[in-house]
Amino acid sequence: MKNNIQKYIEAIRLRESGGYSANYTAQLVGLSDKTISRVWVICDEHQLNYDKAKLMGYKELKLLFNKKRELEKDKVLPDYEAVHKKMQAHKHSTLIQLWHEYKAEFLEKAYCYSQFTHYYRKFLAKVDLSMRQTHYAGELVYVDYAGKLIPWTDPKTGELKYAQVFVAVLGCSQYTFAFASKSQNSEDFIEAHNQTFNFLGGVPEAVVPDNLKSAVTSAGSNPIINRTYLEMARHYNLSIIPARVRKPKDKSLAEIGVLLVTRWITVPLTRRKFFSIEEINQAILELLPKLNERNFKRISGSRTSRFLELDKPLLRALPNKSFECANWMAKQKVSPDYHVYVKGHAYSVPYSLVSEYVEARVTAKLVEFYHDGKRVAAHTRNDTQGEHTTNPLHRPASHQAYAEQSLQHYLKWAKSIGSYTVEAITAQFDNKPEHSVIANKACSQLQQLAKVFGHERFEAACVRAKAINSLTVKSIRSILQHKLDQQVDDSVPEDFVPNHQNVRGSSYYQEDNSYVI
Repeated sequence: MKNNIQKYIEAIRLRESGGYSANYTAQLVGLSDKTISRVWVICDEHQLNYDKAKLMGYKELKLLFNKKRELEKDKVLPDYEAVHKKMQAHKHSTLIQLWHEYKAEFLEKAYCYSQFTHYYRKFLAKVDLSMRQTHYAGELVYVDYAGKLIPWTDPKTGELKYAQVFVAVLGCSQYTFAFASKSQNSEDFIEAHNQTFNFLGGVPEAVVPDNLKSAVTSAGSNPIINRTYLEMARHYNLSIIPARVRKPKDKSLAEIGVLLVTRWITVPLTRRKFFSIEEINQAILELLPKLNERNFKRISGSRTSRFLELDKPLLRALPNKSFECANWMAKQKVSPDYHVYVKGHAYSVPYSLVSEYVEARVTAKLVEFYHDGKRVAAHTRNDTQGEHTTNPLHRPASHQAYAEQSLQHYLKWAKSIGSYTVEAITAQFDNKPEHSVIANKACSQLQQLAKVFGHERFEAACVRAKAINSLTVKSIRSILQHKLDQQVDDSVPEDFVPNHQNVRGSSYYQEDNSYVI
């Protein structure tokens, strides 16, 4: 200010000695032309010249040139608390618009626009720093973790553990929420947001987090949002605006919220003993109303009253269900068996993706695979180590046909030929499971025989094999090769020996030179 007073004196000297204009004088002394004009007007009002100005002290001249505005007695001062509340209630509200409303109400008793804004700035200077900023209703929620933790004891092991305290603060009303988590990892961070939006009964336009890894993968001028966190934002249709690194004013409300939660919730709860995170959260819910219903010191109302009046009506509706947290696994190359391992369990993807790279998105119940940004497969999660989950549609046609081999598969084919073919198929699965590899291989050979010799001959061969109680592949093949299925009589060549455990041998037939079919 001393430098400005010296410039004022120099401006008075130049006016008297050189008769310069206000614009030129302003350039010479380094002040604005409006300031110089104001100085000269004050000099004319008080008949102040250069000689008198030199004899006056800096304090006296300061009082003269910087005389404070006094409230006019015939004017009505606006209710600036209501004005500020209207500014916060809608982002498109402007001071000029509010001044016109004030002017229309008080007419000639209203202050001019410049005085209206002057006293509004003075009002803002008196309120808390966090209240001076214009936070629009329903727009932002600030989130952060408190530094002080809440201890709890694991009832099974007796181990002492510590709960992280997540804090969320709405910008306009400063309505505050707190939630205890086991950690700050992605799953707990997302769940804390789910609980926040449920507590608020709606979703704001944007969330302002700190730069922890669960929120921001890479901080800086162009921050990279954590992929899971970005999915959550899309689910709730909100934006993420990370606070700048080492810029605490970007999240001043979160800092204040952390301070208040620590003072009124965390510290009192550290004096109590808890045995689970759920117990801690129940205790936090009991203390939150006391914090939110405390009256502000410099403005009327409380966090709760301002929330119900300003924020609550403008929050967006909650979606039908909360966001389910998912972890993304690193890209993997699809192996030749078109399966990809996730946490020790193999899941199938379409065989056309063999040698391509896919990403796995893992939730508590589902495992999804993405290729080129598109979902290509989804499976119910299975944590059994070393096992596999396969979708039959992911197999190539030849593999599908092989995989479909089972008793029911072959019975369906056998019924289209005849009842003795059904008996032949059933015989291959005697004392074997429905998906027996040995039985399936035998049935596959029977199918080949039916294809080569025809269905009619094959059914006849099965009749003859049934008659000799030898429904084996080897017996049926031998019958077809020796054309026994086509013989009219019941004779059998001597070289035909069916492969069956119940065949009695040549000595049996030597005693009775004939046998009955």
